This record gives sequence, structure tokens and C-alpha cells, in this order.
Amino acid sequence: MSVSNTPRSYGTVTKTFHWVTAGLILVIAPLGIIAERLPYATDAELAVKAQLFSAHKTLGVIVFAVALARILWALTQTKPGDLNHAHKVQSALAAVAHWTLYISLVAVPLTGWVHHAATSGFAPLWLPIGQNLPFVPKSESIAETMAALHWLFGKIMIASILLHIAGALKHHFIDKDATLRRMWFGKTDAPLMPAHRGSFAAPVGAALIFALATGGAATAGLFRDHDSVAGAALAAVASEWTVTEGQIAISVTQLGSPVAGSFTDWTAAISFDPTATGVAGEVTTTIAIPSLTLGSVTSQAMGADFFDSATYPTATFTGAILADAGRYTADGVLTIKGATVPVSFPFDLTVADDKAEMSGTLTLDRRDFGIGASMADESSLGFAVDVTLSVSATR
Repeated sequence: MSVSNTPRSYGTVTKTFHWVTAGLILVIAPLGIIAERLPYATDAELAVKAQLFSAHKTLGVIVFAVALARILWALTQTKPGDLNHAHKVQSALAAVAHWTLYISLVAVPLTGWVHHAATSGFAPLWLPIGQNLPFVPKSESIAETMAALHWLFGKIMIASILLHIAGALKHHFIDKDATLRRMWFGKTDAPLMPAHRGSFAAPVGAALIFALATGGAATAGLFRDHDSVAGAALAAVASEWTVTEGQIAISVTQLGSPVAGSFTDWTAAISFDPTATGVAGEVTTTIAIPSLTLGSVTSQAMGADFFDSATYPTATFTGAILADAGRYTADGVLTIKGATVPVSFPFDLTVADDKAEMSGTLTLDRRDFGIGASMADESSLGFAVDVTLSVSATR
């Protein structure tokens, strides 16, 4: 049996690429569907879900590599002539279906890989290539867009696979020709047909299918505005010092990997005298919990066992600003999910004229606020939550 293609049949390499790809897809698709539907309310459930997603992602990257190698190999090979070349319409439709499948075998794993690289935490790749991709920043917007495209292109891939299988079965059982047999290993009795003549019509037609599907999905609202904050924005507050820019960021450890995020909607009412010692001012900060983005676990964090944002849409910190020989502390109480805990938050501060820059980091224990009570140990979710605050303000 020839390694390369011949005018009568496909070679060993082409056949191997074909059946390896088919086997991988038959494993990957169920893994993704099952993992998506599994619950993750407990440590054990989350561990199983993460394992299945890791397997799905890892095999997806392998499929991407195999698909690229398969396409590059196909470009160097003679393609056996169509056994139904006399049926021009059927042959043309089959070519479009083949190109649609080729494109999906690259587009589906690629969008999934970019989604993984753009987010953080949960279900790492089991490959020694790292978790990131060049030129792909950590971005909730990019991640959500890629997730939507991954879902859409996956549906196109499934449809093209079903058409591919239906066509093969038609050739085998109805037309009774050697189309299916010549893709299997061993010698075939395929006749010598006129040489295959490629054209740009098939790949253009396949690309048009993807373009129309993407445009239709966009019109239907699949790609929503990912930058918008969930829920109503917090109302502005009166403050002696006005925050001009700032960030409240958090970092947790899930399944041994850090997951970083931040709140995009919060207010701060600040009174502060830079010349005072002792109690130098007061601060009240209100945070909109639904504005949190936390990598791939954002929706999980909003659930009843975690922040329960539907019941407790805001968190608040109220305290005094203490100044002692150039060292500053915000000493007060933090309320999250109905639980109020004393907090002492040291921070660095520089003041020049009527401008102030502050930054600080605080480590909280999620258990103090009843967050993630079902995850009683740190194997799935660490107890420590690092909070980083940086603020620029003017008086």
C-alpha cells in the first residue's frame, strides 16, 4: 500500500490522518457536552468537571495540530478522481461540505484555545506548552467572544460531519462504489477516474457558510456587549476626594492555579486631611458584586454558595483612616453576603497638592463571609482571597 496518494486511492498517511481525526472528534465532542452539563457545587463535583474539561481542551489542541498537518499534507498530494464526477451538482456540494469540515477542524479548536488563553483558572491544558498564547491578552471580552464562536463553529462542524457520514454511506450502500473503501486501509478495487480538478468555488462556498452563520449569530445577539456591567450601575456619591481612576482586584486559587479578576463598578466617599495624625478621615466604599469578572469562573462566583449576587448585590466597607508617622491604615468593617467582619487595611499613600495616590493589598478568608461553604478544604478553592486596591483621587 502506497504511503502517498495515487490517482486511484488515498495513501497510508492520508488515511491515518482521516481516522485519527475522526477518533479524536468522537472523544472530544462527548467530553465537552458532558463536562458542560456536570454540576460543580462541591469539591468532588468541581474536580471531575475540571478533569473532563482539561481532557477536552488538551485533545482539542491536538486536533488543531493534526488538522493543520492533514491540510498541509493534502496540499502536496494527488487527490483521487471523484467516483461520481458525472454528477456535477453532487460533486460540487460534496466539495463544499469537505471544505466546511476542513475549516471547522481548525476554527473550532482554535477558538477554544484562544478562549482558554484569554481567561484564567479552571481546567488547565495537560501539555508542556503553557496556558497562554502570544498576542492573546487576558480579557473577559475576548474570552466570551471566542466561547460564542467556539459554540457556533462546533455546530457547523457537527453538521458537516453528519453530511460527510451520510455521503459516505450513500456511496457505499446506494451507489455501491469504492468511495468509502478506498479511504480504509488495504487495497481497493477503485477504478481509475478522470483526474480531480480543484477550484476556488468550494473553499469560497465553505467560507461563505461561516461568514453567514457568524453574521446571523451576531444579529441574533450571540455576541452581546461583554463590557457592560450586569445590573444597574451604582449611583454617584458625594465625596471630599473624588476618585479619578482606580481598581479593586481580587485573586483566588482554584485547583492549584491563580485566578485573577476585578470589580468594574464601585464608589468611594472619602474625607481625609493629609496634615492630621491619628484619625485623619473616613471612607465608605460600596462595590457592585455583579460587576466582578473572575476568569472562567465568573458565573460560578455569582452563585448562591459564593457571592450570591442575586440576594446580596453589594458589598460595603466603612472605616476610619488612621495616620501614624507616614503609615496609613483603613480600620473598619467589611460586609459581604450579609456577614460583617472587622478589617484593618494598611496602605501606601502619597499626596502632592490636591492629588493623592494610594495602593494596598489585603488577604481575606472566604470562610469568614460564608463564601464557598460547600468547598470545605483548599483542594478545589483556596481559603485566602487577595484584595488589591489602587486609587488616584483629587480634592
